[in-house]
Amino acid sequence: MSAARPGLRRLRSAAGSGGSPTQGRPGVPRRSRRRKSPAIAYEAGQGEGAEPRRARWEPPHWREQLQRIRDMRSSRDAPVDEMGVQTCYDSSAPPEVMRYQVLLALMLSSQTKDQVTSAAMLRLRRRGLSVDSVLQMDDETLGQIIYPVGFWRNKVKYIKQTTAILKQKYGGDIPSTVEELVQLPGVGPKMAHLAMHIAWDSVAGIAVDTHVHRISNRLKWVKKETKSPEETRVALEEWLPRELWKEINWLLVGFGQQTCLPVKPRCSQCLNQDICPAAKRL
Repeated sequence: MSAARPGLRRLRSAAGSGGSPTQGRPGVPRRSRRRKSPAIAYEAGQGEGAEPRRARWEPPHWREQLQRIRDMRSSRDAPVDEMGVQTCYDSSAPPEVMRYQVLLALMLSSQTKDQVTSAAMLRLRRRGLSVDSVLQMDDETLGQIIYPVGFWRNKVKYIKQTTAILKQKYGGDIPSTVEELVQLPGVGPKMAHLAMHIAWDSVAGIAVDTHVHRISNRLKWVKKETKSPEETRVALEEWLPRELWKEINWLLVGFGQQTCLPVKPRCSQCLNQDICPAAKRL
């Protein structure tokens, strides 16, 4: 009997030892018996070798702090509730007139108490406040009507310039995006976001004024201290759930007017005294 062919001997040897016919064959990898490592989650669009997804940063106790602020604001008796911009327009006016009045109230409200803004808007509305009525009004008359709002001379100039732009470019209505709103003379990011909230019922971002800026830093709702309301807006939007963006301005403004005051905050009356990082230092 002739000797077995070399390939057949290798095959029998492998079978007799319990191995696989493919073991040792060039180009066929060995099967590993090691347990597979658990899969690592990556950010969308990232592949192997990318950094593992990190948990989103959140300030400690923020949910409890927020609920307590809601409790303190439940009576809705702060100046912003009774005389804020959302109360200053004529709800029976045509939609484009209503939106214009919202924007004008926001422009007047800068560096001005709600009571003063509300009174100025009432005087303007008694004259039939609209794009056309303001364009027909001379600067001196407009100044007399809106006085004593803060920086009233500058606001006369900005109101006339912005109103002319609205007439020429937007048919008497106001822009429907933050990007276009902030291009108008005298309109900043806070006003633009509030205009989107109130006039267009659209949430494009958080409206941050001095109250929201101050309280967010006191509660440590920002990773590190912010120097401006716009910095605070960016920091809050990184972690605060979007469904709270519209509510947070109204809550914190009233809270800042009544309890968390700029000077001599009323910490003894605050429900957050035991979990506020700033309470013991003030």
